[in-house]
Amino acid sequence: MDIETKQYKSCDLITVSGRIDSYSAPQLQEAVDEVTDADRFKIVLDMSGVEFMSSAGLRVLIGTQKKNKKHKDGEIVLTAVPTRIREALDLAGFTPLFKIYEETMDGIGHF
Repeated sequence: MDIETKQYKSCDLITVSGRIDSYSAPQLQEAVDEVTDADRFKIVLDMSGVEFMSSAGLRVLIGTQKKNKKHKDGEIVLTAVPTRIREALDLAGFTPLFKIYEETMDGIGHF
């Protein structure tokens, strides 16, 4: 799994590619924690390159959303979510918990 983080004026963009499973989910958690530990709670997660996401990856998303929502205007927004992963989010009932945009720039524009 590859992770890139870029800070914008209004939010942070985390671009993830590869597999998010029980082995790599801690790396994603670490990347998210680096952003939130700097008191930045507006995150756009570009998932265009994600091939697979296990329940461990879903836990990272849910935990981050809970943490960010405790702060003023904080949240994690998902962009370019592959169909299979979006179906998994729907099946788990997590879709209503996130704003999901087709394009990454739309997610950044959300903030």
